Order: sequence, then C-alpha cells, then structure tokens
Amino acid sequence: MKVLFIAGEALPFASTGGLGEVMASLPAALRKRVVGARVVMPLYSSISGETRKSFRFVCSISVPLGWRQQHCGVFETKRNGVTYYFLDNEYYFKRNSCYGEYDDAERFAYFSKAVLEMLGHLDWKPDILHCNDWHTALVPVFYHAFYRELDKYKGIRTVFTIHNIQYQGQYDHYLLKDMLGLDEKYRGVLDCRGLLNFMKGAVEVSDAVTTVSPTYASEILNGINAYGMEDVLRYHAGKIRGILNGIDTVSYDPQTDPSLFEVYSREDPTAKALNKSGLQKMLGLPVDPGPAMLSMVTRLSGQKGIDLLIQVFDLLMQEDVQLVILGTGERRYEVFMEEMQRKYPMKFVAAITFNHDLARKIYAASDLFLMPSLAEPCGLSQMIALRYGTLPVVRETGGLKDTVFSYNESSQTGNGFSFAEYNAQDMLYTLRRGL
Repeated sequence: MKVLFIAGEALPFASTGGLGEVMASLPAALRKRVVGARVVMPLYSSISGETRKSFRFVCSISVPLGWRQQHCGVFETKRNGVTYYFLDNEYYFKRNSCYGEYDDAERFAYFSKAVLEMLGHLDWKPDILHCNDWHTALVPVFYHAFYRELDKYKGIRTVFTIHNIQYQGQYDHYLLKDMLGLDEKYRGVLDCRGLLNFMKGAVEVSDAVTTVSPTYASEILNGINAYGMEDVLRYHAGKIRGILNGIDTVSYDPQTDPSLFEVYSREDPTAKALNKSGLQKMLGLPVDPGPAMLSMVTRLSGQKGIDLLIQVFDLLMQEDVQLVILGTGERRYEVFMEEMQRKYPMKFVAAITFNHDLARKIYAASDLFLMPSLAEPCGLSQMIALRYGTLPVVRETGGLKDTVFSYNESSQTGNGFSFAEYNAQDMLYTLRRGL
C-alpha cells in the first residue's frame, strides 16, 4: 500500500504544533510496516538554506486555479527513510508564518490543486491521499471534481483527518467559481451555515474520515465542541473513526535525549532529579528538591484551559510548588504570565517563546504536567510527559481521556490525575491530589 500524506506542516521543516509532529512520526512508523508512505507540504521561506541543501529538484508544473495558471516547483528530500515533497511558489509561501495570512483561502486552494497536479508528473501513484485539517481539505474536493476519472488518478482513495475541528476554513461563496473553479453542484457540498466550508467539503466527499482519538470522535459526533459541524458529521457517522495519535518513542526517550541535563531510564530514574535541579538553576528558580515542579508546554489560548489557571493562580502559589510554563499565544494570556512572574519570581517562570530543546528539559524535570484543556482532540504533550516519567494532570476530554487514567487509591492503579468538569476548583483539587 502506498500513502501520500498531505499537510500544511511537518517537523523538522516547519511546524506550529502537534500536526507537525504527527507528520514526522506517523509516516516513518508506517514505513516500518511495509507501507510506502510519502509526505507533501509547502516550501515555506522559513525552511532554512542549510536544510534545503539536501533538496533535489523534481519538476516544474503549471497549476490551474480558477481562471489563473500558477507556477509550481517540486522538490524532494528524504528523512528517516521517508520521501518529503515540497511545493514551491514564493508568492504564496514566502511569508512570516505557515498560517494566519489574509489570503490563506487562496494559498491552500493553490497548494491542494498543486498536490494533485504534481501526481501527474511522478513515477509513483499513491493508493491513498491522506489529508490533514482544513488546509488540505480541498484535495478530496478537487479530486472528486476534476481528477477521479483521469487514467493517471483512477482508483485513488481519499482519507481526511480532523486534528482540530475549531479551524474549518470558512469563506465567502464568491470564491466557488472565481478561485476554486468549481461548478454550481459543489456549492451544496461546501456550504455550511451560509459560508463555503473547506472542511465540510472534505467530510462530504472523502472515502473515510478520521479524528485523532476515539473520545474526540464521540464528542464531535454528539455536538460537543463541534463548532457547527455536528449535523454533517452525524450524517456521515458511518465513515468516521477515532484513531488515537501516538508519539515518536525513539525521539522522545529519556535514555538517549541529548537535550537533557542527565539521561535516565524507567528502570533507573535517579538522574531525573538532576534534570529538575538543572532546570531550576537554568531558569533562576531556587535549587531545591522539595517543591513539586509543575509545568505546562502549551499554546496560550482559551482552548487550553488557561482561564482555569488564572482563576486559582494565587491559591496555587500558596502550595509548595514551582510552576514553569513554556509557550506563546493570545496576548492577554502572555501579559498575565509576565505579571505573575514579577509577582512570584521565586516560584514561577514563564518562557513566552517556543523552544524544542527547552520543552524536552521541562518534560524531564517536572513532577506534574498540567493540561486543563477545554477541548483537546488528542494531545501529545501528556504522552511525552509520561514517556519522561512525569505525571499528567488533565481534564477528561478528547484524547486526554483516552490516555490518562486517574490514580485510584484503592486499587493503586492509574498513570496520572484527572477531573471531569471544566471548573477551576476541580482542577485545583486534582492538583492537590497530585501533590
């Protein structure tokens, strides 16, 4: 079986979160199971010149987009035995960030069409096009409209994975013909509550739809955090499956991780304490084994439960803890973190940035790892924390519910601590249980 993964990001080339990690680890894991997995993504200007030295030019193609014809350069490289294709057009991808541009609809419509055009120029035909999130949602739509009857493309199946349903790619209807070049019958395929909805289109026409955890699939099918997509999801419930994400256990291994102050193992975790003292010293916290080190590596957004932390922050600081938070996000949350760091300089550090090396140090140094998410489709951080011997404290939603099982004092079973309601006092009580 041959699978082409199509995504807006992939580590180590460009990534904004969990999707990038999945696009690095899942294709490599499938390759070990004799699945011919390849990946295609945009060639962003943020990909360094040093990284590009390994790229090989494949071909140059013309991409029809509405009434336009746009150039596309195709490059490839190999990483962990997996072929990665990069689609190059500086007009669309020479930007400061992967997403969030004013013309994202056109950028990712172009990318989706370019992926399909590229296949006509390769000596390799996938059995499955595996599309991920709204940025690639037009691939199955374009395939259904323009390519499925062509000899080079016949028999290809499409799979669409929802990593986060909050972001759907919603735009005005005038784009249907002008930009997408679709005829009137696709208006109903894409329409959702008066807007063109790229994700809805993918759900309608894909052969299969997956989400990143069984609980998340159940939640969105039952209208919980479905963001207006509940009706179309229920209609297509028969082809929707929740498949739990995983992590790269070779990369995330405390026995070999070069980012750590000291390596350690499950069998001999003694040196985990040295990672705690090393991080305390590095961040300017009192070097003391006594306080429990609590941490978060997260996007600072309401979806991640930051509001719960804000409500009980002063109460939490009265406990014998040190709190370390790494991440960026909404400015109001960043300002709060900066203010609390000034208020509690010996107990709290906020690193308003993202650094993979520091994140690994935090996972290894911490005693407890907090994820009080309002919604969490799967979550990888709790799995990474467990890999480093750090107990997660989570709200029971999405993949958090599928991977963290609250400690039961009677049976002495569990791998963390959890609470059900989105409530600050419940979160604080659960944290105190962990302490």
